[in-house]
Amino acid sequence: MVEMTEMTNWAVDLIGVRKRYRGGVDALRGVNVQVGQGEIFGLLGPNGAGKTTLVKIMMTVIRPSHALGTILGRPIGNSRKLARIGYLPESHRFPPYLTGSQLLDYYAALARVPRKIRKSRSDELLERMGMSKWASTLINKYSKGMMQRLGLAQALMNDPDLIVLDEPTDGVDPMGRRDIRELLLDLKKQGKTILINSHLLGELEMVCDRVSILVDGLVARQGTLKELTEQSKEYRIAVEGDLAPLDAQIKAMGGRLMTGAVMLRGHDSEKVNAIIDLLRQNGHMIESVEKRRFSLEEVFVKAMASASTATVVAGKAEGKVSR
Repeated sequence: MVEMTEMTNWAVDLIGVRKRYRGGVDALRGVNVQVGQGEIFGLLGPNGAGKTTLVKIMMTVIRPSHALGTILGRPIGNSRKLARIGYLPESHRFPPYLTGSQLLDYYAALARVPRKIRKSRSDELLERMGMSKWASTLINKYSKGMMQRLGLAQALMNDPDLIVLDEPTDGVDPMGRRDIRELLLDLKKQGKTILINSHLLGELEMVCDRVSILVDGLVARQGTLKELTEQSKEYRIAVEGDLAPLDAQIKAMGGRLMTGAVMLRGHDSEKVNAIIDLLRQNGHMIESVEKRRFSLEEVFVKAMASASTATVVAGKAEGKVSR
């Protein structure tokens, strides 16, 4: 069931999205996702987290069990707004008997792009994707990376306001991934909103304004990269010698011992200096002091671990209730 909510300033505003497949399998268990106008938003999570299911619900490929929300200011499935979305599905398949140019013309015609615009737009996008010399080649001759480039060009033929990309760099070589990143950043400058579903965390970290981490059909984390990593800042103080005798004192100062180092959560320079003074007073040589913030990958791993722990606890509680 899809219900309408009041219009918002979000390009995508999804509330309480649930999807239960036959057999009682819950792919989505109440997902809330908000994507701002003109931002690049990353959707990430492990296999089976529900990412592609959510994208398919947005594109009306499958029906949700329940969903509130809007896309481009109108209810999910509004035909006029669907026409303003560019979509690259995961593991897409194109007719092998068409050439690259023919395929772009065909999909643009389905999106009701005027004939006089289709040719110039096709040439422009093939050039941008480095595919001009393959324009007249049959698609069955294309490599996987070339298919991805063509698929991205296809998603842009209707000059969309919202671009939804499901694993856009899958099978693309490093140079191709760089080209796609640059294209996405250019599209953002043009005011386009982009939602990317990808398992390549490093790629998302380089282009996304905000991300949502899905785990077991629920949003485990959502926010800007700064917000997600704000609580994951720390200092690493590399030290020579045996630190075991100072363990209690270092813990009292908020630090913890690692092999050959002291770790201190946060970026409080006064605490760092206090620990360094303690170490020097006890004859330890300071080798280095490194200020660092966790990567998106580390935040992702922590979200996975937290979700797994919560699932185990909930399962035990449920078992006690059932008995």
